[in-house]
Amino acid sequence: MDLLFLAHRAPWPPDRGDRIRSWHVLKHLARHHRVHLVAFVDEAAQTLPAPELTAVTASCTLLHRRKSRARALAEALATGRAVSMTAFADPHFARAVAQVRAAHPIGATYAFSGQMAQYLPDGPRTVMDLVDVDSAKFAQLSTSGRGPLASLYAREARLLGAVERDVAARASATLFVSEAEAALFPRGGGSGRVIAVENGIDAGVFDPAIFAPPSEPLVVMTGQMDYAPNVEGAVWLVERVLPVLREIHPDAEIAIVGRAPVPAVKALAQQPGVAVTGEVADVRPWLARAAVAAAPLHLARGIQNKVLEAMAMARPVVATSAAAEGIDHAGTLRTADDPAGFAQALAQLLSDRPAAGALGRAARARVLERYEWRANLAPLDALFA
Repeated sequence: MDLLFLAHRAPWPPDRGDRIRSWHVLKHLARHHRVHLVAFVDEAAQTLPAPELTAVTASCTLLHRRKSRARALAEALATGRAVSMTAFADPHFARAVAQVRAAHPIGATYAFSGQMAQYLPDGPRTVMDLVDVDSAKFAQLSTSGRGPLASLYAREARLLGAVERDVAARASATLFVSEAEAALFPRGGGSGRVIAVENGIDAGVFDPAIFAPPSEPLVVMTGQMDYAPNVEGAVWLVERVLPVLREIHPDAEIAIVGRAPVPAVKALAQQPGVAVTGEVADVRPWLARAAVAAAPLHLARGIQNKVLEAMAMARPVVATSAAAEGIDHAGTLRTADDPAGFAQALAQLLSDRPAAGALGRAARARVLERYEWRANLAPLDALFA
């Protein structure tokens, strides 16, 4: 059938967590349906669709999102709406959606990320992929913040929670990235199902056999380095964990790998033995160099793609419990939440390379067994049958 696919960020290139999921969902749906994509892009030059997108879509409409954060906040406060929603409220986008629906016999709609809830039509075969319970993330932020910022986070949690419940009541099905997120979401209202459709990994691309094995005592953290939880995690790793780690393993080094590092992350490179790469063309060589991969996120929802990628590359991973929570890793991850415990776990793996290698191989085997994209996305076939 003709299927409308709405996304708050164009699925290509799949170089960050949300785009990795939306790209693989788009490809999966395009195997069986004529998919019409309407999505935002961050730059005006990106409105010309990439060949990869045109190859899998029947039509592709990309619109430049111009609205600043300050304007979105002002609109939210003036209208009583969630900032997450006003940031992506755009009459041009609504008009583009209406034009696609008028030009094609759309039989179903898939909306990716909660910001697209405002464009999801009523009717049968409407699937809302919330990915994570974002309202819970803001609720958690409100408990750790202070003053006006804490109040703003609490407001966002309340208003966004209402949006999530409303769209779940209207949609045929509401998707989450893990069973933990699905269990967190309150049931009730409407007849739509709430189900988990988990992320996967392309283990043929993330294959350690392509690269030389690691030889340095290097700890690698990957991620988008203007994303607040990644920023907080990187600072915590370098400033709180590394001094303890060096008491046990003096030669240990850290590489922070990811695009758009904010000043707080760039400043970490001033520490001896710490590298901040910024954007890299390919994250795999850095994972291949890693003796250990670190995922030190204290605020994390759903499945962390960065962890799956490291596991697929047969890297031993030390993660916080929040970063590991959504992953069915069967004991192939090491977890710790305090600086001393995290440093101890890193040091043990840096010092015992045979044990680290065995743990990495077990992690890759678990990914191959549990996180194959086509199998994990199979529930979509029934939703759009």
